[in-house]
Amino acid sequence: MAVNPDVYLLYEYMKKNAFTVRVKANLSEPVDGKLLKQAAEEAMTRFPYFSVRVGLDEDENYILLPNDRPIPVLPEQKGRLLLGSEKLAGHLFAITWKEDSIWFNWAHSLCGAFGAMFWIKTTLYQYLTKRYGQIKPPADLKAVGSPVDEEEYALPDPDSFPADEPLKRYEEGNSNVGLVNDILYFVNPFANEVYYYQVELESKAFMEYAKRIDGSPNSILAAIMLKTTARYFTKMQGWHISAKIADDYRKDIGCRKSYRDFVRFIHVKYDWEMEKESIERLNQRARGAIIAQMQPENSFEWYRNIVEARKGIDSQPDLKSRIQYAQKHSIYKSDVRDTYMISYVGQTDWGGMTEYIKSIYTITDGNLMLEVNALPDKFCVTFQLLTTDRKPLDLFCDVLKEEQLPFTVSDRYVRYMPDLLLPNPDVREKTIFGEK
Repeated sequence: MAVNPDVYLLYEYMKKNAFTVRVKANLSEPVDGKLLKQAAEEAMTRFPYFSVRVGLDEDENYILLPNDRPIPVLPEQKGRLLLGSEKLAGHLFAITWKEDSIWFNWAHSLCGAFGAMFWIKTTLYQYLTKRYGQIKPPADLKAVGSPVDEEEYALPDPDSFPADEPLKRYEEGNSNVGLVNDILYFVNPFANEVYYYQVELESKAFMEYAKRIDGSPNSILAAIMLKTTARYFTKMQGWHISAKIADDYRKDIGCRKSYRDFVRFIHVKYDWEMEKESIERLNQRARGAIIAQMQPENSFEWYRNIVEARKGIDSQPDLKSRIQYAQKHSIYKSDVRDTYMISYVGQTDWGGMTEYIKSIYTITDGNLMLEVNALPDKFCVTFQLLTTDRKPLDLFCDVLKEEQLPFTVSDRYVRYMPDLLLPNPDVREKTIFGEK
């Protein structure tokens, strides 16, 4: 690859899917904006690989340039942030706040939730200790002033991977259920807002339930969503329902500490008639699929495909061609289509900060997509939809009630996913060719 691997997702940018992420932390008291700004600027010094702006080199490749301007910390407003803009000092990371909530916003091209969560924890730790004094730090806190481990930059060498073929690939094909809703959103010029609900599951009850049926958060939520979607969609001959489960594969490829995004997807196929089965049985089906597909060989194959796609981008003669190629050969967009998706980052160590954090939600693009974070006393589930039709949420809650799982659900929120401003080779602006 000719350029920084963190730039490639930028070529796949679309107005309605800019590949950006938000994490919303609700605190126990209203936010002190001045204190948050100080904490955010201090925390960002620990993450030089996030303190960047996008430029173009002479061959019209996107490049990442150092950005020593302060990270933007602004009041939250209705509307989309424009990452990379002059208003945000060219940064691809930004923080907004309102009342007792803080939103962490960033471009997915640089990292996913795994890498960004370290930045989020450091920022919150700086803020909360300034406000309340000494707090027990998380064991994995990347403290301000601590050295940056070279392993944080780790990138695998696909030539070093074993050449063994995967024993089991998912070969069940696409699920077209729900695809019409997605298409209608993307072709409708007036459909610009997408929505989410905050669902809280009581940790003790949920984990006791998981233990009783030998499940995990991923497999149980996959089973619950099967019942949800089977009741929501009209059965059509030849179509099936399937779950997409995000899997962080950095351990497989020897990049345990890397900030970069190493996520691939596991798929679970269900037949319509399975809606009549118990959650325990559906959970077993999901666990079986997860075990079968969580082989290192699948991770090696996935990353090799990513590298080949990036080589194809690099081979194009100009920016326009690179964008066209990237969007046509996207490893993410060309993956199997599923009815719904579940992304769980796993147990996160927050140290003594949990005393001050009421909830934490990850907000992304997608329809019928569940983002899941865990605090000691609750699972925070972001239930995401493209329209104002909340019937899928209501059906999801019905299943929770049937399983006697305690939960609460919020009103509807607009996601306000950040947009991106990227350099244009036809307009010689400040970010072109690294000029300031």
